[in-house]
Amino acid sequence: MTEATPAQRVEMIPVDRVVVVNPRVRNRRIFNEIVESIALVGLKRPITVTRRQQGDESFYDLVCGQGRLEACRTLGYEEVPALIVTADQDDCLVSSLVENCARRQHRALDLLQDIAAMGERGYSIEEIGRKTGLSYEYVSGVMRLLRKGEERLLRAVESGAIPITVAVQIADADDTEVQAALQSAYEQNLLKGRKLVAARRLVELRRRRGKGLRVDHRQKRPLSTQALVQAYEEDTQRKQDLIRRSEIAKARLSFITEAIRSLIDDDAFFAILEEEDLITVPANLAARIPELVGVAE
Repeated sequence: MTEATPAQRVEMIPVDRVVVVNPRVRNRRIFNEIVESIALVGLKRPITVTRRQQGDESFYDLVCGQGRLEACRTLGYEEVPALIVTADQDDCLVSSLVENCARRQHRALDLLQDIAAMGERGYSIEEIGRKTGLSYEYVSGVMRLLRKGEERLLRAVESGAIPITVAVQIADADDTEVQAALQSAYEQNLLKGRKLVAARRLVELRRRRGKGLRVDHRQKRPLSTQALVQAYEEDTQRKQDLIRRSEIAKARLSFITEAIRSLIDDDAFFAILEEEDLITVPANLAARIPELVGVAE
């Protein structure tokens, strides 16, 4: 494949002629911010495309700028400024994948799936690492975990909970060897303290629930009348407990207030407070005793 060659100038191209090669699901809040920005100040950075002839008409495969393109479509733009590059469709897809890897604003598994997609298109680990700026060890480990379906371990790697090397060791070990892998990581200072505890929890969760991150879409059974009554009684009990605790706190505060009020006129009492460096009182308490105004902390 040839490297994409940038054009020397920006051209205005029809929005409806642009094809998104590698579509992504966008964060709605971020997308709305892009739309608002373009509506206020216009498109500050052109999208990047490559020209493709289809009969007598020109179409454009998107290389990068899906968010900007979709924002322009939302705003009703008929044309959009674009930087035209020379590249085949595979180059466009890889460039889009590389941009997604560099952005790192989407879900961790999306990023890792992009690495796998580059591998499926024939790129070697060295080439993927060079294009994405990731190490050979990281790319190799990610592709290995993906082949094994280790979504749970992949998420832990991308979040920084465990190193890629430890994740690969866990994936390659059977149940009896996993603890040995964790012990080895501890001895090599790869996992310490909270990270070691988190890794042990991850291993146990993986053992009980599997490698994948399945979402349970089963519908919950409707609540029975008895269950609704029980839930109401439990909520009522919680509120009664809260009221009881608040009444106790109120009684204690009243007692303390009256006790301090009775000591205000005692000069010896104030002398003791000054000696012990206790000449201030809580603001809430001082507010209940006008005589203490000025000594609240």
